[in-house]
Amino acid sequence: MLRPLRVRADKREFLALRATNSAWTRPWDSTAPGSGVVSMNYPQLIRFQDREAHEGRLLPFAIEVDGALAGQMHLFGISRGALLSAAAGYWIGERYAGRSITPFALALLIDHAFGDAGLHRVEVNIRPDNHASLRVVEKLGLREEGMRKRYLHINGSWHDHLTFAVTTEELPTESMVERFRRLNGDR
Repeated sequence: MLRPLRVRADKREFLALRATNSAWTRPWDSTAPGSGVVSMNYPQLIRFQDREAHEGRLLPFAIEVDGALAGQMHLFGISRGALLSAAAGYWIGERYAGRSITPFALALLIDHAFGDAGLHRVEVNIRPDNHASLRVVEKLGLREEGMRKRYLHINGSWHDHLTFAVTTEELPTESMVERFRRLNGDR
């Protein structure tokens, strides 16, 4: 379900998915202050992701459902040293929403963060009016930490975000995928 984004092979499908879902994702997409437009086009996005991944600050993935590209998920702002932390971001096509695909993919990402990536903490920042995304973290039982005022520039203005997080200590005997299944029935 999670796999690396294939730069050339995924380009056409990625662009079609973003175009088809522009109205669905626009209220949540980050924008460059002053422009009101999504910050990067596909070539810029791929160059940025490659650079950040090479520097160890980003782990980008595609969400795949039945062989089709369904969205994207990534760990970003990866910090090493005493922090060992990152934030998770994601988007999914509207036709895939409400099917527990995103929470399961996020559970896989968190397990990867705490396993192979060697991180200690993962956070997710969500606009309070993004009910679908709030449901994602609810299905995983992530801990709410509070409000970040004017946290991210989206669709032309700065927006507050709720922060949710999980640490390795909160999963001492189960993986996040196991927690997801326990909280939501075996899926």
